[in-house]
Amino acid sequence: MNPRPETNSRKIDVTDDDAPAPDLAAAPNDGVNEGEDDTNLQADLERFRDLALRTQADFENFKKRTTREKEDAIKYANSSILERLIAIIDNFELGLSAAKSESAHSPILAGMGMVLKQLTDFLAENGLQPIAAEGQRFDPNLHEAIAHEASATVPEEYVIRQMRRGYKLKDRLLRPSTVIVSSGPAK
Repeated sequence: MNPRPETNSRKIDVTDDDAPAPDLAAAPNDGVNEGEDDTNLQADLERFRDLALRTQADFENFKKRTTREKEDAIKYANSSILERLIAIIDNFELGLSAAKSESAHSPILAGMGMVLKQLTDFLAENGLQPIAAEGQRFDPNLHEAIAHEASATVPEEYVIRQMRRGYKLKDRLLRPSTVIVSSGPAK
């Protein structure tokens, strides 16, 4: 198969071999003197040098940003699986507290306690930290208030009870603590 289809057209030579070649060095200056040319060239040179420096700086910033994003992606890669494990631990702790109310000295209860300790140790090794809530000042960055209660013993804006434990993954909030906040003494 021929890649170029043949046509019936012929090439036409438009050069005139008898005409002398134009002398570019002898071309007229068109009214622009050499001083202005040098100034324009110098201005263009400065503009392109500035553009090159800006482009280089943009590229360096891009490299730093992508490196930082890659490090963050690696640092927080396990967040979704740890988030799912937190829900399992919540249910496991509920079952454990219900079993404690039935019989405090059961060998099954002791085994479940050991499993819970292994799970929490594993999560701590992977950077998961529980958020302390009870008795702490209410912090909307770490706590989610679901109710206010009057309390004579707990000062206003402090956490009375934690309903669901919150967690941080390294330095990021993974899940806020669900808490009940004191509204101070009853009026």
